[in-house]
Amino acid sequence: MFRLQGSKTLAVDLTGDAVKAKNGSMVAYDGRMTFKKMTGGGEGLRGMVTRRLTGEQMAVMEVSGQGTCYFADRASEINLVALHGDKLYVEASNLLATDSGLRTGTTFTGLRGGASGNGLFTTTVEGTGQAAIMSEGEAVVLRVTPQYPLMVDPGAYIAHQGSLRQQLQSGVNFRTLMGEGSGEAFQMRFEGDGLVYVQPSERNTIGGNV
Repeated sequence: MFRLQGSKTLAVDLTGDAVKAKNGSMVAYDGRMTFKKMTGGGEGLRGMVTRRLTGEQMAVMEVSGQGTCYFADRASEINLVALHGDKLYVEASNLLATDSGLRTGTTFTGLRGGASGNGLFTTTVEGTGQAAIMSEGEAVVLRVTPQYPLMVDPGAYIAHQGSLRQQLQSGVNFRTLMGEGSGEAFQMRFEGDGLVYVQPSERNTIGGNV
């Protein structure tokens, strides 16, 4: 259903089913389509309340019909993620599209969200199907195993999936390790078994001021 046209355009083939995508991200379509504006970042009453309290939301549209839709956003690189009953944690600003077999929600991230500048909650995608996530530059997918935990700069983090535990470590970052002493005073530590998606460009964060 999801396929890439190059690295920056997502093509979605619809045969009477639906796809949810970031509002305004559709660049072309063929066939017969219907469009419905929605509010993302969580479904149901709990999702609505969480969005109102935390600002973790994104304007999304539901596209259904017969044909092919093409999506892109600010020439961002697009990465396809296949879920098989598991859960993907992704920053709302990095989520481009999900197919109809997936559910979205929100989860509490605590101070980690404040350090990354994206609020105290992050978006979850779960079920069986495909999601498309975006990155500034080509994303790197890093494996975490019980023997090898992973440290990530909060500004480079995009998403993660699998059986991972996440911690925010304060007082040290990659710059302070190199003696520069500026930027975010935090690292994200992942332990367990899973995948972490990072981008080669750091978003602006508030971690250095926390």
